[in-house]
Amino acid sequence: MAGGRRSGTRWRRWARPVLVPLLVLSACASACTTPGRPADIAARDIQRTLDRRAQALLSRDEAAYLADLDPGATRLRAAEREEFANLAHVPLRSWEYRLTGLDRTDTGRATARVELRYRFAGFDEAPVKVAERLDLTRRGGRWYVAAERPERRGGQQLWDQGRVTVVRGARSLVLGAGQDVKRLRAMADAADEAVPAVDRAWAGRWSRRLVILVPASLDGMGALLGAPAAGYRGIAAVTRGEAGGPGARSADRVIVNPEAYGVLGAFGQRIVLTHESTHVATRAHTSAATPLWLSEGFADWAAYRGGGRTAGQTAPALQRAVRAGDLPAALPADRDFGFDGDTEALARAYEGGWLACALIAREWGEAKLTDFYRAVGGHGKRRGAVEKAMREVLDTTPREFEERWRRYALRELS
Repeated sequence: MAGGRRSGTRWRRWARPVLVPLLVLSACASACTTPGRPADIAARDIQRTLDRRAQALLSRDEAAYLADLDPGATRLRAAEREEFANLAHVPLRSWEYRLTGLDRTDTGRATARVELRYRFAGFDEAPVKVAERLDLTRRGGRWYVAAERPERRGGQQLWDQGRVTVVRGARSLVLGAGQDVKRLRAMADAADEAVPAVDRAWAGRWSRRLVILVPASLDGMGALLGAPAAGYRGIAAVTRGEAGGPGARSADRVIVNPEAYGVLGAFGQRIVLTHESTHVATRAHTSAATPLWLSEGFADWAAYRGGGRTAGQTAPALQRAVRAGDLPAALPADRDFGFDGDTEALARAYEGGWLACALIAREWGEAKLTDFYRAVGGHGKRRGAVEKAMREVLDTTPREFEERWRRYALRELS
């Protein structure tokens, strides 16, 4: 998808995580006309209205926050009052609105395209960006917000779903709507263990911090992602962030499916959050060139690394296929990682990616595995990326590698 990529994880006996979808940046389309014209004056005055609202929220001044709402917009005022209360404990470092476009319908009405940007204190190096549309009305020489709605395909924010409870860990920030504090605390503890586990598998600069969002239900998860909830049934968690080359910045979010995550034991939950942490750590080196077998396989490899489990315990679905004489002919394709198909096939795709990364780590070494990951992502474009990285880092070809991978699967899973 534009501006980023999406990757996900399914649940088998425990759930797997991850999606690395990406925040869509809205294009700046603000009224660029000659200074002093009515459109410019309206844009300036509306931006001032938005600035007042942002400052009122940061300073926790409810009266000022509501003062720029249309007095006649009763439902909006009630919804905004509730949102203000829901945000009471959220540790905001910044909150701002940027006017990106303005349409004047007449002298007293306008529709504004706005980009909300916010950061959580102590965790976000860059802001989350949310595209919104605002209807405004002018009364007594002043612009008021009359309606607010997300842009098409935009998701909700957690505080749209109720009062947010916040739990802080040593390396994590867990925010839940409709969730028990004890459950959120356990999640923060698991995340605090996951971060150093990823550090041992991935050497390089990353935030070493996790922000986890926990909605009340699967439907709440779908609403946060702006997608049908049914597509995430059985997916324990999804990671949202902005992929890109080295140096890219993003406010990553791990979004938990409380239903799938809740049926896991402590081991499965640790695997999920370590997998998710790996996606956060590797995001800057994950690009359109990175196939899902590598991004998902590496995240699973990091999660299971050093756990003492056999290949069959880690890849039971693939083992069943191998023992039935159905050895895959090739590495999993991106389409094999779809959430809405055959769950057994989806499991085999994840496990096939894990097995490929385990093979590289075993026969070439862990350092070569991370070098290979960086080399593929650094290529930028899918075409030729894996071929070039295999030749330069592993001194092999995709065809030779797949043959070794098939032999490795037979040896480890028969």
